[in-house]
Amino acid sequence: MASSRMETKPVITCLKTLLIAYSFIFWITGAILLAVGLWGKFMLGPYISLIADNSTNAPYVLIGTGTTIIVFGLFGCFATCRGSPWMLKLYAMFLSLVFLAELVAGISGFVFRHEIKGTFLRTYNEAVQYYNAQDERSLAVDNVQRSLHCCGVLNYTSWFGSVYFPGSGIPPSCCVNISDCNASDLRNTTIAPSKVYQQGCYELVTSFIETNMGIIAGVTFGIAFSQLIGMLLACCLSRFITANQYEMV
Repeated sequence: MASSRMETKPVITCLKTLLIAYSFIFWITGAILLAVGLWGKFMLGPYISLIADNSTNAPYVLIGTGTTIIVFGLFGCFATCRGSPWMLKLYAMFLSLVFLAELVAGISGFVFRHEIKGTFLRTYNEAVQYYNAQDERSLAVDNVQRSLHCCGVLNYTSWFGSVYFPGSGIPPSCCVNISDCNASDLRNTTIAPSKVYQQGCYELVTSFIETNMGIIAGVTFGIAFSQLIGMLLACCLSRFITANQYEMV
């Protein structure tokens, strides 16, 4: 029996080392999610408002998920160092829940990408139609047009039917060279096309989504399946510790 315990001890030590390393990496992913959520809340709020019909909770979901992962990552390290079987089983259960949540999120995002594109087309059309250069959505439209070097939804003609155009013309954020644009030129449907970007913003945004959706889905599934490693390590360690305690009785 003593020989059996001697054989089990190195295995337990090895599993503890691997699980602590995994828990640390898991903790880092939680910190990254928390940082992305905070960044999305304070920096991307206007852009998100163009994609969602109503105010989205996505940044809050990331913040909540990141915080929870940080807490359970620390819990996993504590459970591993203490060698408590029930704590390790609880940690494995949490990892299984995270795995299922990430798997569902990844599949949903990939399957409903066309619906996301349709929603973006509708909401961006509304933002252009009722643009006033002051509210959150209008400022987000300006930011998109400046950063992506685009104009309107499909092209600059999208602005001709907006409530903003009759009084002020095409927004200055569409100008290729802001110093070469003036209010009278932007109200002139003959001169304005030579002063603004020709490509529409919708095409640029959706082509980015299409190009990167496979990468995003792959990373999401990769992170999700990494939880299986943690679950396996936690369950194996719990089993070996329980068996070792049983042999010592």
